[in-house]
Amino acid sequence: MLLEIGQVGRAHGLRGEVVVHLVTNKQGRLAAGAELLCDGRALRVERAQALPARTQARASWLVAFAGFTTREQAEGLAGAVLSAEAGTGDDGLWVHELVGTTVRDQDGTERGTVVALQANPASDLIVLDDGTLVPLRFVTAVGGGVVTVTVPAGLFEL
Repeated sequence: MLLEIGQVGRAHGLRGEVVVHLVTNKQGRLAAGAELLCDGRALRVERAQALPARTQARASWLVAFAGFTTREQAEGLAGAVLSAEAGTGDDGLWVHELVGTTVRDQDGTERGTVVALQANPASDLIVLDDGTLVPLRFVTAVGGGVVTVTVPAGLFEL
């Protein structure tokens, strides 16, 4: 399964580098040698460096891909979506594993279905089908198509 991990912004400089806006918190996706997919073709990261945070809501990186050595080549990537294979293992929650699951609170009350995750500086938010937002840090268990959350009294009554 492929996951969107970022989008190419503008070309930077004259040597084929581009600005990449990540939509993942897994910065290792841009490690030297990492393979990404872009419009059906494989791109290999040669080097990447984080750009200083300004006011952007997502992380921006300066990235050089193998085979891209001119500004004109880099400009051809502008706007392209970057994808990578979904990770496996116990190293965290994955959006594709949460979307479509049922959310139950600590009392066993079904609260809705996860339709998306929304980035938020304090804590990413689970978006339920009725529009309710639940901070990801309230998740206590995931499995069997159910996300269990332990929330403060009144959260679902807001």
